[in-house]
Amino acid sequence: MKRFQFTVGQKVVPGFLYGTAWKEERTARCVEEAIAAGFRGIDTANQRKHYFEAGVGRALQTIFAAGDLQREDLFIQTKFTEERGQDHRLPYDRAAAPADKVRQSLASSLEHLGIDYLDSFILHGPSVPYGLSSTDWQTWRAMEECQREGKTELLGISNVSLEQLEELCGNAAILPAFVQNRCFARTGWDRQVRHFCREQGIIYQGFSLLTANPEIFREPAFGAIVERTGATPAQVVFRFALGTGILPLTGTTDPAHMREDLACADLELNRDELATIESLAG
Repeated sequence: MKRFQFTVGQKVVPGFLYGTAWKEERTARCVEEAIAAGFRGIDTANQRKHYFEAGVGRALQTIFAAGDLQREDLFIQTKFTEERGQDHRLPYDRAAAPADKVRQSLASSLEHLGIDYLDSFILHGPSVPYGLSSTDWQTWRAMEECQREGKTELLGISNVSLEQLEELCGNAAILPAFVQNRCFARTGWDRQVRHFCREQGIIYQGFSLLTANPEIFREPAFGAIVERTGATPAQVVFRFALGTGILPLTGTTDPAHMREDLACADLELNRDELATIESLAG
């Protein structure tokens, strides 16, 4: 099986991430199965509303205790989530200043995960729909400080518009290494943000590549590519993502699908097929 990789400076980033949202008590089992299948990158968040970060930690400790993998063999990414994205189970003091919330959330994440540093720390999204607020800037400055202190190797931002990303990159002391967005075919697979990321040397992480785009599976042109390759529709989408510079996430709970998804790296799509998929519903 081929292994795609991305690089940020000297840092090697796995070419496929396993996402852990919405798994609750299945989280530990799913993470163990994903790593057994071959995943070396795990995405989570300190947002109990949608993630069970401590479950990821349980899996990591089981894996490390077995001795086959060490901390440095895995890429671990988690997120700081603003209060509006949380439920009542906050990982920080509601009354704390934004910078203190970041520090409290990160400390909680490291405890949940049983590790002493992150590979990537993501701002789960700006606090406002347009532009960046004072709170967003205080949050980002605190995240920058966390990187300087060695608590995370890289930073990123999720659920961000092009305008917000341009503002962040124009004023941040430390630029995001990653953007993680829901990726819709109808917007050219988030074409404008992806192009900006490419220009800035930012790795674009795409999530909901399958669930956000059910319409493409009804497209005859897509069906023809699936038929030619003999691959699954999911494999074609993920291989398209890799072929266009998108680092894909998958959250499947089926071990067979985990292995199938990773095997997309062995699939060959030609330039015309990549262009066809990029234009679907766009």
